Amino acid sequence: MSIKILKTLGDGHQYMKTWPMVRQLGFYFPEYRVVRATQLAILVMPVLAIFVSMSQLYIHGWAFLPQAVTLGLFFISLPLQGLLWLGWRARHPLPLTLFDWSNQLSAKLSSMGINCHTLGAKACYLDMALILKIAFERLDASYWEEL
Repeated sequence: MSIKILKTLGDGHQYMKTWPMVRQLGFYFPEYRVVRATQLAILVMPVLAIFVSMSQLYIHGWAFLPQAVTLGLFFISLPLQGLLWLGWRARHPLPLTLFDWSNQLSAKLSSMGINCHTLGAKACYLDMALILKIAFERLDASYWEEL
């Protein structure tokens, strides 16, 4: 594995931990569903990989060892695919509409006295996730119902 893939996996894990798991965001961003699926896959897929591999060996014998290993690796790769997508998305630049909306949200938080930085020219989805996490912790529910 190259260093870039490992960095992307690390970014995906950080993004998964940073993204606010609020159902309202699921209507606007796919991250809610991807994070939920990746968290579930991290828990379930290793057990499922062992079960599928062992059942292949039990039913068909040692002659099917390559197929059993292949199935096991497939199930192990599913959470990694979710982390890779999240890592790619975390470093993806924000579109202008989300950039403006995030800066407005940051300005609202700053006017309330909450320490929040505005986004720079090279803002990415991870920066927006940090602002959203602070906003969901500090703002009341009426603000989010307006969306």
